[in-house]
Amino acid sequence: MLALCKFVTLLHMYVTGSFSADVSVSPGSSAVLNCSFTLPPLVDDSLLNITWSFSGLVIASRNHTQPGFFLNTTASVIGSFPLTVYNATPDQQGVYECRVSYNETDYSTDVTLTILVPPLVSIILPEVVLKRKNVFECWARSFSPPQIMFTWTRAGNKIYEPQKLQVNRTEDGLYNAVSWLTLIPEISDQNTSFGCEVQHTALLKPILEEFTPHIIVLPMVTLSAVPSSSHSSPLTLSCDISGFYPNNVSILWIQNGKVLPELPLSIQNEDGMYRRHQYHTLSVEERSRGGEVKCVAQQYSVQEPAYGTINLSTVDPRGQNPGLNKSAKASVAMMIISLTLVFLLCFGFSWKRRDEKLKSLNVSAIVLPPRVIVGKKGRVTISVEGRLAERVQTTWFLNDVPITDTSYKEKKYGRFHSASYTSHNSRVSVVSEKGPLLPSTASGYYKLHTQMPPRSSSGSNKLFSSITFIPNLSIHKGAVFKCHISYKGKDKIVAERVSDKFTILAPPEVSEIQFSEPNEEGGVVTMVAQASRFHPDIITFRWFCEGGELSPVSVPPALAAPRPDAEGFFSAMSQCRLPLLELERGETRVWVTVHHMALKQPITRETRGFIKQPTVSEIISSLPSAEKGPLTLACDITGFYPPEISVKWLHVKGNEIEEGEDREGEIKAGAELWGPLQTLPRTFRAKALLKELDDTVRGGSIVCRVAHCSFLKPAERVWRNTHIVAPSIPPSLSVHWSRDGVGIFSVLLSGGKPAAELLWAAGGTTVSKLLSKERERENSEGKLELKSVCALVRSTGRQESTSRRGGHARKIRPPSNAECEKINECMEGMKSVQDEPNEHMEENEEDEDIDPSYINTVRLRKEKRECLRVTVEITHPALGLPAYLTWTEPAEEVSS
Repeated sequence: MLALCKFVTLLHMYVTGSFSADVSVSPGSSAVLNCSFTLPPLVDDSLLNITWSFSGLVIASRNHTQPGFFLNTTASVIGSFPLTVYNATPDQQGVYECRVSYNETDYSTDVTLTILVPPLVSIILPEVVLKRKNVFECWARSFSPPQIMFTWTRAGNKIYEPQKLQVNRTEDGLYNAVSWLTLIPEISDQNTSFGCEVQHTALLKPILEEFTPHIIVLPMVTLSAVPSSSHSSPLTLSCDISGFYPNNVSILWIQNGKVLPELPLSIQNEDGMYRRHQYHTLSVEERSRGGEVKCVAQQYSVQEPAYGTINLSTVDPRGQNPGLNKSAKASVAMMIISLTLVFLLCFGFSWKRRDEKLKSLNVSAIVLPPRVIVGKKGRVTISVEGRLAERVQTTWFLNDVPITDTSYKEKKYGRFHSASYTSHNSRVSVVSEKGPLLPSTASGYYKLHTQMPPRSSSGSNKLFSSITFIPNLSIHKGAVFKCHISYKGKDKIVAERVSDKFTILAPPEVSEIQFSEPNEEGGVVTMVAQASRFHPDIITFRWFCEGGELSPVSVPPALAAPRPDAEGFFSAMSQCRLPLLELERGETRVWVTVHHMALKQPITRETRGFIKQPTVSEIISSLPSAEKGPLTLACDITGFYPPEISVKWLHVKGNEIEEGEDREGEIKAGAELWGPLQTLPRTFRAKALLKELDDTVRGGSIVCRVAHCSFLKPAERVWRNTHIVAPSIPPSLSVHWSRDGVGIFSVLLSGGKPAAELLWAAGGTTVSKLLSKERERENSEGKLELKSVCALVRSTGRQESTSRRGGHARKIRPPSNAECEKINECMEGMKSVQDEPNEHMEENEEDEDIDPSYINTVRLRKEKRECLRVTVEITHPALGLPAYLTWTEPAEEVSS
């Protein structure tokens, strides 16, 4: 007893005295997690147990190890139990717990596994307007671990203005992060270099992306009238536009809402700014209309244009009649005033009633979706009916927070943002100056819809306004939607509607039925079913067996009531008991149904007792398929009960099993079953082996057929002696340039086995890695074809949004419908560009949005007159060295 106490004391000292280790590896590499302590002499090895756990699950022990892991117990004499993680993925990073158990005493230590993946950095630039708030975005994508740091610089100096940072986890286990910099630029920033520096553990040195903003200066607009001697002659108006940059202003003349055509002309000042003096002569008819005339200066991508206004009534004097004296003029004036007063008294009230009737609106209540389920889109709608419904605008709020359309951001902020992409929501509008420049908006996904049906026979219009949103429990729980109705260009709210509070539904995630070990007294087994991540907290479990409904067992109060987690979702459990003999035979069917208001049909989980279905791994071989010699195949069978299991090895030629003396082509020579070995109570594992295969049997396919009472039909795994075949590589790349400077490069490989790996790069003197898209399919001859497509636009530095082709500069705009079809066709690999270029150009496919994340931006140094060079590297096991295909821009296009 004294010796045991000394050992426990030593074990506690050695284990708890060890420190937590951090292991960092690249994706796909193997990681070794160390767990060691000093053992005292005379230790009973049967009382010593070692387990490795990850995310609350045991992944390795002395009796069982999950696939993908290896627990080395050969060094147990020195107290070392390292765990090897094969082909580590981002989902496997985290804290691993190594637990040592001896004589019912547990000690543990933690090892942190980190997967190092460097980030891909890109910058999204808005149209920058002088002395207005602008938001710059710096994206870091596909990196791990999540710790990352952004630093913004101006002319090499750190910027201390307010910044925001957001980090999100992606489906592949990696992370994306974005840093926002809000800045009000000055005119001195026109040629200033800005930068975003990203620091990360996986980087040898920080990544610095630099850019020079293209600043837009809004003009000053002054409108005046040229004096006219007669009211019956045309009136000339003068519009002076000055102090703007760049020279891309369009001038509109608008009289009472109607646009008047005009041709502008600009002059550049000594300070580099432009000015424009614009005249417009009103005809006699236009002058007689009177009213208000605007001169609007519209710059590209600026939502608030500058304008000047003049009222014709203040600048257009009426000619006097020289034939009337002063007394006659006074009499005429008094007569006109009297008639005007009589007219106002007679028709004032009728006009007021008509105006009120014309402006009256019938606004419905806010209609909520019948079921609001977390993660599934829902829509709230309101309708406005009236004669002036087409002039109505709606503003939506979540509680009191404004809602803006965020549905387009997924495309706008793709992996590589192209200068040729413009949001489909961008438009020119005159926004009220009383509103905030950057309002705080509700978080989440929202898409705004406005629909105006045809005018009814009664002359009344009807407008439908709605919001599509994705419910989020933390955002929308207990919230209401609010809608303000007003007229366009007016700040006054004519109607307000508030929705009812709605219930957020989240269907439960139900586990399989789990069993406890039978108690020693009566041999009764407790069955447990768990439900998690549901909302609201009302849930019902019902247990059944073939003889009828069972009564659930009371659960402790701490576990009976649904328990909320940090996100607001609930979890609950239910228990039921049956005698061991009923479940041991595996003949009694037991099931549980879970009822919840978020479910249209209850969820059912069924079991037949302690029967556990085995997991059958893929077949592995002792030699690569290309090598000759005796071959041994193996197949792991794990996690099954009862232990009775049957394994057959079959020789398959094509799709038919060879007929011979052995029934169904069964291979008996060399077949061996190791086990079954009990790893846990009522859990067994085994390994099926097929040893010393000769070359005659290796000519076809080998099937491992596993039969167990839990299978409705046997499970099969197939091993094929595959051969490596080199692909057919074309002599050159296929190239297509759109009208707006988007280059589409593609290559088609055929007949390769396995598939080749392709890496695209482009640049001038040096090249950079590009994003591409691949697709594999069978051609008409039955051969596999691999098509890879890469799209890019050229940039020469500061003027990233311009493209010079054909000797003149022009703005890159979103692709047209025909070009969208071309890009979609190439991206999806629907037809070979190389083999049938003309047909490929003429195919008409369904029009759909283009994802800009697949359009790369290639920067060329204009001062060095660099030629664009695009190359692809093709790697395949059958090729001794990688193959390269390169396209170089002709020198005459660069010189032009």
